[in-house]
Amino acid sequence: MSHLLIKNGTLVTMNPEREIIQADILIKDDVIKEIGKKIQIKADNQIDASGLIVIPGFIQPHIHLTQTLFRGLADDLELLDWLKKRIWPLEAEHTFESNCLSARLGIAELIMSGTTSILDMGTVNHTEAICETVRDTGYRAVVGKCMMDHGSDVPKGLMENTSDSIKKSEQLMEKWHMGANGRIRYAMTPRFVVSCSEKLLLKVGDISSANDVLVHTHASESQGEIALVEKERGLRNIKYLKKLGLTGKNLVLAHCIWLDDEEMKILAGTGTQVAHCPSSNLKLASGIAKVPELLKMGVNVSVAADGAPCNNNLSIFTEMRHAALIQKVRLLSPTALPAHQVFEMATLGGAKTIGMEKALGSLEPGKKADIALIDLNKVHTSPGINRNPVSQLVYSATAENVHTTIINGKVLMQDHKLTTIDIEETIKDADRICRKILDLDTIKALF
Repeated sequence: MSHLLIKNGTLVTMNPEREIIQADILIKDDVIKEIGKKIQIKADNQIDASGLIVIPGFIQPHIHLTQTLFRGLADDLELLDWLKKRIWPLEAEHTFESNCLSARLGIAELIMSGTTSILDMGTVNHTEAICETVRDTGYRAVVGKCMMDHGSDVPKGLMENTSDSIKKSEQLMEKWHMGANGRIRYAMTPRFVVSCSEKLLLKVGDISSANDVLVHTHASESQGEIALVEKERGLRNIKYLKKLGLTGKNLVLAHCIWLDDEEMKILAGTGTQVAHCPSSNLKLASGIAKVPELLKMGVNVSVAADGAPCNNNLSIFTEMRHAALIQKVRLLSPTALPAHQVFEMATLGGAKTIGMEKALGSLEPGKKADIALIDLNKVHTSPGINRNPVSQLVYSATAENVHTTIINGKVLMQDHKLTTIDIEETIKDADRICRKILDLDTIKALF
């Protein structure tokens, strides 16, 4: 049994009253034990949060750790070209080692920017490398093996046999779901309808229902994607997923930009979750999702960075700012998506998306101790007097402001220094392995 005491912080609690208070937080093992003024206890570790903002850790329910190694290698392309001409061939060349390094580099960036939980879509091969890296770094993630058994221009190394894909996913689920004392959960992650057969999607739904695990996929990200789905399956994305029985609270859809009115009603009526990735959508010129409208209809919408090659960073601060700003200009309304609503999407909204709203997303006794300490005493977030900290966090703060990150009661970064990852070694190793991949003849031909 261990105790960690955070003293004298300004807490953005995200509790039901949305209180912002001056208080201490007592953490017992992996759980918030008490919140109050001047808690007196001899703790094993104590952090002085004077002058810092204490927030629930951010949750990003759509990340591709496997792609972190390919940052900057797929710029200025639209979605299907981005996938077929760069990302799929690069992912097909992953080894166990390269996937470990890609995951470690991504996790380091996420910790350093205050994100404490993710929903990750691995690639087709070597998903175990991601799970092991999550375990060894002390991170929290829902991880799935990307599933691809259909489609054109898919590299040989990614195209799967349907039964093999399902078998491998089930084996990973049996081994890793609720692993590392619950820090790792498993999700079924078919890439998107374009690259998945109907047989595979139906089986994914059966496995999800039988084991109460999430299904995570991309949907309605681009007009080209929707045209392909309509041509092959006879229905638009969301209507097709509903026909297969996949829509519901356990389905997490990334993007959902090009929805018609009926599809929006399906999402609302079934409780299907949406992960909004504004920077990725802007960079790939995919479009702007109708987030305010979805929220008004009761759809739970979270926010996430997607992958490093389509963003090109994993910072939630970039995503929050973009999420707010693009809706203001789309609807010509400065209140279209205000700061407090975006911050909720990045905390409680993310927790609900991954089915952990009872354990994550707010600072309350009984919840898991996933916490970030933010230093707003920086030139780009000053002056801080008489300012709303939530507005500062959404509109002004960057990853540079993150002082300390705690996951499951363990300090994974303190005073900007990582405790479970050697960042210099990670960067050096990532450069080495990326050069090795780029030297392959199959990859040289892409550039």
